[in-house]
Amino acid sequence: MHLNQANSRGPQRGVLVPGRLEMESEGGISAAQLLAFGLERDFSRPTRTPTYMDRFIPPRANNDLAFFNLTTPHFSDMGSQSASKGVADVTGTNVGQPSENGDSSLCRILAESMAVPCGEDRAKVINLRRKVEAPMTLNDSLGLIYSKALGGSHVKKSTRTLPQGPEKILDAPDMVDDYYLNLLDWGENQLLAVCLGRSVYLWNAANGEIHHLMQTDSAQNYITSVAWMNRGGCLAIGFADSLVQLWDVDKMTAIRDLRSHTARVSALAWNSHLLTSAGRDSAIVNNDVRVASHISSRLLAHQQEVCGLKWSPDGSQLASGGNDNILAIWDAGVMEPRFIMRDHRAAVKSLAWCPWQRFLLASGGGTADKSIKFWSTDSGALLNSVDAESQVCSLIWNRSDRELHFGGILR
Repeated sequence: MHLNQANSRGPQRGVLVPGRLEMESEGGISAAQLLAFGLERDFSRPTRTPTYMDRFIPPRANNDLAFFNLTTPHFSDMGSQSASKGVADVTGTNVGQPSENGDSSLCRILAESMAVPCGEDRAKVINLRRKVEAPMTLNDSLGLIYSKALGGSHVKKSTRTLPQGPEKILDAPDMVDDYYLNLLDWGENQLLAVCLGRSVYLWNAANGEIHHLMQTDSAQNYITSVAWMNRGGCLAIGFADSLVQLWDVDKMTAIRDLRSHTARVSALAWNSHLLTSAGRDSAIVNNDVRVASHISSRLLAHQQEVCGLKWSPDGSQLASGGNDNILAIWDAGVMEPRFIMRDHRAAVKSLAWCPWQRFLLASGGGTADKSIKFWSTDSGALLNSVDAESQVCSLIWNRSDRELHFGGILR
C-alpha cells in the first residue's frame, strides 16, 4: 500500500484505489482515520459480497513495527516536530487538525493503539519476545504416558538362560566309534533316527516312543549313514557294503535299493527328490529316486573318503568335505566344483548352511585342525576362522537366534 501525500493544505479526502491510498484535497475524513480503519481491510482486492467469518487477530504487544518505520518519521523532508499536535480522534467525533508534518499524528495513533513505544529502531519484521511452545503431538502424549507407566526406570534387556543339563538322555549301546560316519539325523516329523551297530532306531520327540526300524542280516555289514528326506516319511540308510536303502517309516518297510558305490557310504544328503551319496570310494553320486536309472551324475574332486555332505537351503549349491582336508563347493547341475578350499588341516566332516543368510557356510575340522571356518560360497572368500579347541564333530545353526552350535571331543 502506498501513501501519496497531497500538496494542498485544505481538508483532504481519501480515495481508495486497488493497491494504494491516494489523498485528495477535499473536505472529508483525515488520512489518519482512513489508515486506522483500513488496517483491518485488504485494499488490494475489492470485496464483492460481505463475508462473515471469524478472524484471528494476533496480540500486538509482542510485535515490532519499527521495521515498517510506522513509529518514527521516515521521509527525508519531515521535521522533528512533536507528535503531540494534531492527534486524531479515532472515533470520528473530534478529529484534530494535522500539523505541518501530518505523519506525526499517524505515527502517534499507531504507536498508542498497538502499544509499541514510539522511537524504537529495530530491524525485525516480527519480534516474538515470548517463546511459544509447540503443541503436544500424539507421539509426545504416548511417550509421556509410557514414561509415567515405567516410573522412570530403564528397561532391562532380557537374557536367555541356558540349560545346564540335558533334556533327555537316550541309551546308545553298540554305536560305532568312527569320526567319518553320520549316525544321527533329525526329521521334520520330530523323529530322530539313531544308528546302533547293525540296527536303526526311531525316537519320537513328541511322545518319547522308541521304534526299531530295521537290522542288517550280516554282522560285518553295519550302518554307516542315515538321512531324512526333506518332506515326508522317507529315510535313506547307507551301509558298509556300499548299499543305500530307502525306507517308508509309516509302513516300516523298505521301498528301494540303490547301488552307486564300491565302498561304504559315509554321507547322505537330500535335495528334494535328489539323493546325494558319498563314501570311501571318494565319489559323490546324485541319485534321482523317481526313475529306474537313478544315477544322474557322478562328481569327482576328492582323493580320499568323503565324510561330509550338505545341500544349501535353496538347493542351489552342494558342500562336500573329505578326509583329504578339502572343502568343495558345487553348483547344482554342474560337474566341476566351483571352489576348492584347502584351508583346513584335518578332515572336513561338519558342514552347516546358514538358514537366514544366503551363501554363508560353516565348516569344522578334525583333531589336527580344531577350527570352525566361515565361508562366502558366492565369492569363495574365507570370512572368519574360530579356534574351537576341540575336534568338531557336528555343526548346527540356531533358526531363532543368530547362533551356531557345535559338538566336539576334548582330547
